[in-house]
Amino acid sequence: MAKKVRRNGTKPGLADDIRMSWREALKYVRGERANMVVHRVTPHDSDARQARLKLGLSQREFASFVGTAIGTVRKWELGTRRPSGAARTLIDVIKTEPKAVRRAIARKGSAA
Repeated sequence: MAKKVRRNGTKPGLADDIRMSWREALKYVRGERANMVVHRVTPHDSDARQARLKLGLSQREFASFVGTAIGTVRKWELGTRRPSGAARTLIDVIKTEPKAVRRAIARKGSAA
């Protein structure tokens, strides 16, 4: 792709790039042909998310319960990573027996 040059002979700056990107985005929104790459992201309804919601826990609470980092839980829910064997087994137990897991969490909390 050829480098663009302004009328006065200088190269376009960051502000020019932003303006050009904005114009391309507006064309795309209007349904006009735009010279751009469009990335579509679809939500991934993961087993980890289903299990977490059955327990009524935040991502941070779920990460603490499972014994992993919150970033790992986020990646599980986005579908960019898969839980390990042990975590996957725990997630399956949570999905099938959430009441038993809630009791276990309550006992863990009272012991602390």
